[in-house]
Amino acid sequence: MDTWDYLAKQLIWKQLGDITEKKILDFGSGKGYTADYFASRNEVIAIEPSSELVTERMKKNEYSQILGDEKYLSRLDSNYFDLVLCHNVLEYIDKREQVLNEFFRILAPGGHLSIVKHNREGRVMQMAVLLNNFEEANNLLEGKKSYAKKYGQINYFNDTDINQWCKNFKLKAKYGLRTFWDLQQNQEIQATENWQKNMLQLEQKGL
Repeated sequence: MDTWDYLAKQLIWKQLGDITEKKILDFGSGKGYTADYFASRNEVIAIEPSSELVTERMKKNEYSQILGDEKYLSRLDSNYFDLVLCHNVLEYIDKREQVLNEFFRILAPGGHLSIVKHNREGRVMQMAVLLNNFEEANNLLEGKKSYAKKYGQINYFNDTDINQWCKNFKLKAKYGLRTFWDLQQNQEIQATENWQKNMLQLEQKGL
């Protein structure tokens, strides 16, 4: 796991809190780091459309891995999961309204949905300050789309959009990621255990 993934996931897991004996769906599970982490003390089902990522997935703990996409959601039981994780996935889905309403259907009463999403303003900062890509920064400020090398077009959305797509969801808490660490451009120091430890402690002070 690279430094960005490690720091981001450590922060997200901390924000989600101590979760035990729950039924969890990790939708768009990637290489399975989050699914594997929660599988140590929970029942976890992971859905991922990339066969390559599924092949490379983390398997330290036991969880159910499904090769599929949003179409598979209709096959899941209603009122079943205590927690649905959808981290950096909705930006790349066309039928987001349909997906969110499926999430609500499969969640048990009192269940929670965790969404991690891209931040347009943060992307502008990254392009202008860190990557000197002024063309991309200007395009974003003008409301144009952005792209991720691996996944294609990034369709940004706001918290209010989520409630428009599925009015049943209510925002309970909101957190931020990458407040400080992207400003550090020394790639060598980022790979050291001591730097990662100190950076995590600094980031977590805002929790």
